[in-house]
Amino acid sequence: MAFITEKEELKPGLILFRRGDVEHRMWYCRMKMPKADRYKTVSLKTSDKEAARERAFDQDADVRFRIKHDVPVFNRPFRDVAHEYLLTQEARAKRGEISAARPKKLRAVIEGTLDRYAGSMQVHLIGDERWGGYPAWRRENGAGRHRRNGVREVTADAAQTFADHEAERRTKVQQTLGIRVLKPIEVKPSEERTVPFISDSTIRFEMSIFGAIMNYAVKKRYVPASQRFDERPKLKTMRRDEFTLEEYRKLHTVGRKWIAEADKPSSVWYRTVTYNLILIACNTGMRPAEMKNLRWRDIMPAKDREGREIVVLFVQGKGKSRKLVAPKSVGEYLERIRAISKATEQDDRVFTNITGKPAKTLYSSLIADLLNEANLREGTQGVPRSTYCFRHTYATLRLQEGVDVYFLAEQMGTSVHMIEQHYGHVNTIKHADRVLQGMAGWELPQPDETRAKASKAAETHDKGKRGQRHKPR
Repeated sequence: MAFITEKEELKPGLILFRRGDVEHRMWYCRMKMPKADRYKTVSLKTSDKEAARERAFDQDADVRFRIKHDVPVFNRPFRDVAHEYLLTQEARAKRGEISAARPKKLRAVIEGTLDRYAGSMQVHLIGDERWGGYPAWRRENGAGRHRRNGVREVTADAAQTFADHEAERRTKVQQTLGIRVLKPIEVKPSEERTVPFISDSTIRFEMSIFGAIMNYAVKKRYVPASQRFDERPKLKTMRRDEFTLEEYRKLHTVGRKWIAEADKPSSVWYRTVTYNLILIACNTGMRPAEMKNLRWRDIMPAKDREGREIVVLFVQGKGKSRKLVAPKSVGEYLERIRAISKATEQDDRVFTNITGKPAKTLYSSLIADLLNEANLREGTQGVPRSTYCFRHTYATLRLQEGVDVYFLAEQMGTSVHMIEQHYGHVNTIKHADRVLQGMAGWELPQPDETRAKASKAAETHDKGKRGQRHKPR
């Protein structure tokens, strides 16, 4: 290296030197890492050569001790490790191992809240206290989007900062959708200077990324294994919003009227496709990403063991693929879309825009319009419903009909644990007669006279059979 001057080798792999590109006369040492093509350079903070020699040997001994006891040798700020982790995820997305949208979400969290919380901190100094303190810090230094999480008062400056962040977010959304933003979007701070709390689900998601970065640091030996954080804080789990059977029927009725009221051929087209998408989603449980990826070649007619007609769909999303079964009616909904689509070749996407190009947003604004028309936009928890709610509706209705949770998990491409965690309330309602058994004013339903007679006849028949079986020969 050109800047190295007065170089002296103290022993193989350890050199003492000064830098020619600085004004001071301090000594440095450079150590080669055992069994690796890496070096560590340390400022010895002395201009005395004899003192520098002693400190160089001390530094060399310290490095060897660290390597022997699995203690990190190199100090790295969390920001650099997080960026390195992000590059590996972007590479995975290019290989198709994860979705292309995943690195964008990671970048937003890594370069946003995580950088403000721990960006400049040396990664080896992040311990249990720093990890466990994230939820409280996030609630105190962030603003949520829904007031159902509660509100808190903030200073005028903080309120303006949150408003500026929201304006920036809305601008990016518009640009992502291909909409030209002619003038900056402005968001005024709340007059009462209150902001919603960050939701627990947001904190849990961000901590999953925080934990993944620390696990990456362990893998790269930047930190010891004791700094692996797998356990998440026990935060409140919000129950997923679905449509009740009555609300689903209302969507049917309002949806047909909504199509009839369209005043332009293009509006009729989009509303027809949107209406049938909702029917397909509620009868298959597909994720939005799986619907986006669905092609005509992925749809196959079939028959069940009883000879009844069904539809088999090959779906892909979240980096996985599977086959799911659907009733014959789903095939009819798909045919309605094919009849008006300009993309009907085997390799074409099912859900497109009116010109035949793949739908990017999956008609989210149209779905919002229909839900507003039906007065079903907000669920029981005050959260605006989205396309994902149709998947939850499917799961809820299937469980209410008594479908085995294992088969449902296979059909939906998720785990039994996830089904039980988010839809456990369904079994409570379904088995209300057992839950309320023995309570005042509640009696188990008595069998009617016909069933009582049938039960008595069956009992007599069984007694006769037992008598014949034990009759001596």
